[in-house]
Amino acid sequence: MKVSDYMTPEVITANLKDGLHQTFTRMRERNIRHMPVLDTEEKIVGIISDRDLRRPRWLDGDPNQAQNYQMSNDLKVEAAMSSTPDVVQQGDTIKDAVSLFVTHKYGALPVVDNHESRKVVGMLSLRDLMKAFNDSLQ
Repeated sequence: MKVSDYMTPEVITANLKDGLHQTFTRMRERNIRHMPVLDTEEKIVGIISDRDLRRPRWLDGDPNQAQNYQMSNDLKVEAAMSSTPDVVQQGDTIKDAVSLFVTHKYGALPVVDNHESRKVVGMLSLRDLMKAFNDSLQ
């Protein structure tokens, strides 16, 4: 069972300079929770989740200091994304992908054509893994 058999090939992406509110709205409209973030050369440089948008990690830097946060387009994706995300290749096995999901508690992983070009060709989510699991039971 290969990643390419179960990944979602239609990928909605974000750019480093996209506004946080704009990105959150796009996710809600398309009913997705994760977006790969691409640089100007269309290479993956990060991933952003709806959780990152609702409460960026930098808000929790000092537990003794309250932080005011309003999701707006003045704040950019690059401020809230996870940089240099793990990825899987379309030819990787589902077993290898599951290992990454379990080890790192991921909700989704970008799928790239290869590790050198880092061109995003799909997304692999927990839902996709459940489909693969279901198929393995038959």
